[in-house]
Amino acid sequence: MPIVKADPKRVNAGVHFTLGNYALVEGAIAAGCTFFGGYPITPANEISEMISKRLPQVGGHYLQGEDELCSIFACAGASLAGAKAMTATASAGFNYMQEGLGYCYAIEAPVVVVDVQRCRGENYASQADVMQMRYGASGDYEAIVVCPSSVQELFDYTVWAFNLAEKYRNPVIILSETTIALMRERLYIPTAEEIELFERRYTTAAPGEYAPFAAEEFSCPDFAPLGKGYHTIYSLNPHDEKGSIDWDPDVFERLYRRITGKVRENRADICRTEQYLLDDAEIALVAYGSEVRPAKEAAQMLRDKGVKAGVLRLCNVWPVPEEAILETASQVGHLFAVEMNNGKYFHEIQRCALGRCPVTPVTKNRGLIHTPMEIFQSVMDALS
Repeated sequence: MPIVKADPKRVNAGVHFTLGNYALVEGAIAAGCTFFGGYPITPANEISEMISKRLPQVGGHYLQGEDELCSIFACAGASLAGAKAMTATASAGFNYMQEGLGYCYAIEAPVVVVDVQRCRGENYASQADVMQMRYGASGDYEAIVVCPSSVQELFDYTVWAFNLAEKYRNPVIILSETTIALMRERLYIPTAEEIELFERRYTTAAPGEYAPFAAEEFSCPDFAPLGKGYHTIYSLNPHDEKGSIDWDPDVFERLYRRITGKVRENRADICRTEQYLLDDAEIALVAYGSEVRPAKEAAQMLRDKGVKAGVLRLCNVWPVPEEAILETASQVGHLFAVEMNNGKYFHEIQRCALGRCPVTPVTKNRGLIHTPMEIFQSVMDALS
């Protein structure tokens, strides 16, 4: 996969004090985004607002969709035409995108989707969408979902998301939250020379020899350039390597073993975790997204009380960083799954721990991020 440097004309390098949603837009522009299709919804509106200004400045195109379904299908078409495409929505709007998202998985369109999680109908913080990110669309697929926890990471992880989408020809979801989306913090944007981007890989086969869905096991096929004589059907229906619509159970099984395997079998490359105070930890807080912030503070508070606590931070939740969770469960005596919902991803953490130690959910579903004291108290109560 060829790697290039970002275009200096697209990189607003320097130090900024900015909104999380604006930081995400700058990340998309730096990553080479050339098309955005979206429909208004709070708390994601600032993304549409800013990218509608920024894209025309760098030769890109902005589409105000008639609804969320229009937006995701427009992104699919733009992606197949050669664009780096993105859409953004929030929780309820993500519901409406599922048909189009399922189509993107089936045709292997590398689109980036932003979900700014909120409580139902209200702009309060939540992580209640975490399971829908993986299981919302129909059919077989594997999701790639990254979880920023700060304004800085809304920039950094957006670049990462575009690179993952291009590398694996798979939709990538940025699981944002009201907490960080509407927060203002320091943002450092590096120079273009410091930003590495994955270039889309195009076929070298002649039009008559090109098979749009042919690839080695657990890898993805090359694209065909638009307008160069390659006639390809991109259909949700069962199709063979040539894209022809036909039902053959052997072909179908082989196709989806590859489509799911290209993500599942490359977890070591896709998954990222970070460790905080885990070297001598006896208990570990497992957190993702904005909940990483109070979890780190809580770990230090626990240490001040004599409890050797650390944090396993999940930078992505899908595919599940199974090996890192199991390794941590084998190292400590107790895991605590910190979430802003009623305890959803807790079950994945418990599954990956394989019974090596107890796993206790630390949940909050009140439209607010945990305070460090709330996490501290939950751990102390469980240990008493």
